[in-house]
This record gives sequence, structure tokens and C-alpha cells, in this order.
Amino acid sequence: MINQPSSGQLSLIKAALFVLALLPFARLLFAAVNGDLGPEPVEFVQRWTGTWTINLLLLTLCISPLRAVTQWHWILRLRRMLGLFTFFYATLHFLAFIGFEHAFNLNEIARDILKRPFVTLGFAAFAILIPLAATSNQFAIRRLGGRRWQELHRSIYLIAILGCLHYFWLTKAENLMWPLTYSVILGLLLRWRIRERKRKAVPVPKAPAVKPLRFFKQKPD
Repeated sequence: MINQPSSGQLSLIKAALFVLALLPFARLLFAAVNGDLGPEPVEFVQRWTGTWTINLLLLTLCISPLRAVTQWHWILRLRRMLGLFTFFYATLHFLAFIGFEHAFNLNEIARDILKRPFVTLGFAAFAILIPLAATSNQFAIRRLGGRRWQELHRSIYLIAILGCLHYFWLTKAENLMWPLTYSVILGLLLRWRIRERKRKAVPVPKAPAVKPLRFFKQKPD
């Protein structure tokens, strides 16, 4: 089953992944309904959705290395779902920021984005994530072409860097364990990606040296 699941087994795997990816959202709804968001509910919602955004983002980036190590080519078919759930939790995180903190006041939102650097980084990451989510379909791949689509979706690494910096910046000094953990994981993933691109790079053959033409014989000394 692991090496090459059937279409029915793959559907079951996708369904299980869908349910698992929704569990953090269900946990958040359950806490909200039962008044269990803690003394600072706005901060709880923002941290919860932000944490699961970066969890799923890094998990999405792990798909390619995992396929390379295990030769489970079928897991590539799970990457789109993970990426879209990353966008889902990022959207919840952004809505919590503009809704709970600023009551959808555009002037206050713009002022906060320009004033606080970690908010600027988070907003930039979310803005770059939008076209990736919008083009996560076969129609976009055909319209853009495979090469242009791949170039666009490589920006997920930039999003991950901005996300880690955003998380690192807003975390207090005594609670840096998780930001450091995420940064180390991202560093390893970036190292793997760079080595993989170098390995696949086709060397450009050097042109053979051309001897200059001599129209006149050189006089002997």
C-alpha cells in the first residue's frame, strides 16, 4: 500500500488527511463555543491559527524530500491539499488580526502594517501566499505553463522565511524554543532544496578552443 496505493486507498488517505487538517480548526471552534479561549482570547486565536499555518507550511515543504528519500511518488498528490490548508489557516490568522484587533478599520490596519515590522513580514508572507493558493489547480497550470507555474510556486520558500521571521519577532525571549525549532527545520529544507537543484543542474559544455587563423606565415628568426 505504501509504495503504490490503489486509487481507492489514495482516496482514503486524502480523506484522512483532510480530517486531520481540520482538527485544529475544530479544536478552536470547540474552545470558542465553550468559552475556553483563556484570559486573552484574541491572542489565543491569533497564536493558534498562526502556529498551524507554519506547521502545515513546513509539512508541505517536507513532501518533496520525503518522496526523494522513500520513493513514495504518490505523496506528491497530497501536497496541494496541505498547501491549501496552509492558506486556510493563514486566512483565519489574517482575519483575526484585522477583525479582532482593528475591527476591519482599514486606516488602523494599514498603519499597523507599516508601523510594526513583524506585522509587515506577516502581511508580506500572506500577500505572496494568495497567488499560490489561487493557482493550485490544473487550469492555472495549463494557463501559466509548467515552467512559469513552478517558478511562481518556488516562492513558498520565501513565504516560509518571512513566516519564521514573523513568528520569531513577536515571540518573547523566554519562549524561543518553537521559533528556533521551526527555523532549524526550514534551514534543513532550504539546504536540501539547494543541493537538489545543484544536482539536477545540467552543466553547460565548454566550447572547444578555436585556433586563430594565420594568413601569413611567420618569418623564421
